[in-house]
Amino acid sequence: MEDLTARIWDVIVIGTGIGGGSVGRLLAERGLSVLFVEKGTDLGDSRIEGLAIDTADPAARAANGAWPRLINAELDGTTYQLDGMIGAGVGGTSAYYAATLERPEPHDLDHSNAHPHPTGGWPVGYEQMRPWFEKAETYFEISGEPDPLDPIPANLPAPPRALPASDAALMQDLRRAGMHPYQTHMAARFVPGCLSCFGQRCPKRCKMDGRTAGVLPALATGRAALLDRCSVSQIQADATGVQSLTCRRDGQELQLRAHRYVLAGGGLGSPSLLLRSKNEYWPDGLGNRNDLVGRNLMFHLSEIIAIWAGRTKGESGASRSISMRDLYYMQGERFGTVQSMGLVAGYGEILHAMNSRFDRSPLRKLRPLRLGLRLPARVAAQALGQAKLFVGVLEDLPYASNRVLIDDKDEDLLGFQYTVSDELQRRRAAFRQAMRAAFRPNRAMFMGQAPQLNFAHPCGTLRFGDDPATSVLDRDCRVHGLENLYVTDSSFMPTSNGVNPSLTIAANALRVADRIAASMQPRLAASGQLG
Repeated sequence: MEDLTARIWDVIVIGTGIGGGSVGRLLAERGLSVLFVEKGTDLGDSRIEGLAIDTADPAARAANGAWPRLINAELDGTTYQLDGMIGAGVGGTSAYYAATLERPEPHDLDHSNAHPHPTGGWPVGYEQMRPWFEKAETYFEISGEPDPLDPIPANLPAPPRALPASDAALMQDLRRAGMHPYQTHMAARFVPGCLSCFGQRCPKRCKMDGRTAGVLPALATGRAALLDRCSVSQIQADATGVQSLTCRRDGQELQLRAHRYVLAGGGLGSPSLLLRSKNEYWPDGLGNRNDLVGRNLMFHLSEIIAIWAGRTKGESGASRSISMRDLYYMQGERFGTVQSMGLVAGYGEILHAMNSRFDRSPLRKLRPLRLGLRLPARVAAQALGQAKLFVGVLEDLPYASNRVLIDDKDEDLLGFQYTVSDELQRRRAAFRQAMRAAFRPNRAMFMGQAPQLNFAHPCGTLRFGDDPATSVLDRDCRVHGLENLYVTDSSFMPTSNGVNPSLTIAANALRVADRIAASMQPRLAASGQLG
């Protein structure tokens, strides 16, 4: 076997989720040598039921593809330990995601006068991103229907899917109420015999994620390699560029070198690594000369509502079929999309909701009491029946005080502090009112009263922009002051938008890969690597 540490790679990619897999694949397809470095293990095509496991044991979590440690969270001034729904394995969190890949609205990136945004615009607008959205939709084999409210609807590469009878009936109810539902954009092949794999690892590769749509096609080019179970502890850099990575694998310390480096460790992991990579040139962490690394942390708020639509008898499983954007931007308020979760209000979903509330309650330190929630969850499931769950994805806004926290003694320990702003509370109340009105023809009930942050959607912690005084990355997502270090995960986003961030991450990663490949063409031509 080739010693992967002995050569100087064209590009080293840290992380194999949506951002890492996408950037690595395009770079390999453009003729560059790529080394993927992944903290977790390559679980192959093994089937695992879910990412969130009810244990704090690092070994058990790592074996399941989860981040090895619970997350230390300070929410509204109170400390908690949270699962966080963060993956650590080839494919990252996307190996377990629900495979919903939707484009943001053009005004999310452009912030026109008609749709103003309190935080200003992106340095790269929607029209510049459009070809990369299209390429990402091809890479991830997106199926679904165009949004009827989109003036320039997406031309998806895969045909729409067959709808369950209950979802078709619910769509008719929504249209009669004046709404504009459409079939959710999904990254899935739906191969024959494949069970629903949303929220779990897929053994048949029908779900397109960072591994199946990114890492595996990159490896198939023969120009990429994978180093799993390899934890990057330090990025070694001088005043202008990265020199090497310090990693640990199987108890050994390794040094990895490349011409370019791409950081794709996630909205919490990437800024944590930069903050830990201190040296004489960067005493506060790489890229952190203006104290912006790790700040402006955003999530989405998830407003989960149970809908009793009827006509569900005889159907097996749950379908993630319906999305609508009627509430996305209303009367000057930035809300977001509403979509079916692919879940029914069954025992597992109710227990998860109860566990989440317990973890934020005064009893959270009494972990054995958590087991006592199973009985009331079963009772509630029997009482609710088979209601379909929908989620409203409410846009979060950036505040510098919401930030990543690190523990210098434990690189596996991720942490953050976050305060739910008065502004977010007000928009949340308005969003819930709009959701109630949208589903008025059907019996509906919200599945919680307290704000529910989506901890699987951390973003904004290494925002990109043209001004180094207000951003960590430039418009090519290169760290200001470091000529060969790029970022392609959700950290780059200056706003969270009103949709799941996965497609935006993938599209931006492909855009950045194109810029990296262009910058390396002269070197490749001189070395004779261009065909």
